[in-house]
Amino acid sequence: MYQAILWDMDGTLVDSEPLWEIATYEMSEAMGRRLTPELRAQTIGGTFSNTVRICAQHAGITVSEADYQGYRSRLFTRMDELLRSRLELNPGIAELLQQLHAAGTPMMVVTNTNRVLADPAIDAVGRHFFSDTICGNEVSAGKPDPEIYTTAAARLGVKPQQCLVFEDSGAGMTAASTAGCRVIGLPAAGGVPAGVVDMRDLHGSTSFIGVTPEKLARWFDLLATPEPVAVEE
Repeated sequence: MYQAILWDMDGTLVDSEPLWEIATYEMSEAMGRRLTPELRAQTIGGTFSNTVRICAQHAGITVSEADYQGYRSRLFTRMDELLRSRLELNPGIAELLQQLHAAGTPMMVVTNTNRVLADPAIDAVGRHFFSDTICGNEVSAGKPDPEIYTTAAARLGVKPQQCLVFEDSGAGMTAASTAGCRVIGLPAAGGVPAGVVDMRDLHGSTSFIGVTPEKLARWFDLLATPEPVAVEE
């Protein structure tokens, strides 16, 4: 049985990736060249510095420290506007969190998003559901580095191997898996890294509608076995 559940936020708890897409495309255009969809995909789940690097390389420019801070302020201001006006929870999340909280399950939000932007989203989900939260600017290295997940587990007083993780991005799945957690992936497209189980193989979709704490317990046990998993009816 899992001892804690660690939740990625953007694209997992909340449908914020379309909002990040808007803000990221706008920032790339401000740098002089709009990102391609393929390059935009490389920014999903990553750090702000990674996004700036990709945008700058694509535009063929060098970003000074002053420019970096300016782009950071621009993106954060735009995202704050979008999060406060358009943010929605992913289907089934509210019901599942309520059930898990009622059962006393320790849960934590583990996000690469900077604290100033993460807090409004966490409040929208329901901060009271979580024992703690940790953001990318609060560790020395964000996802795909495993530090944020090993730190989260330590804060809850459990081992990473006792944690069930839900992640949608390649960077996040890699971080959690490398930390030693049991990871269920919710990729918008493509597959999942080695050691991660695709939620579509367990549930037939990446929607949390119909997911219960009892199902999570069964899934956690399945992740400990090497046999192929099957979609539940």
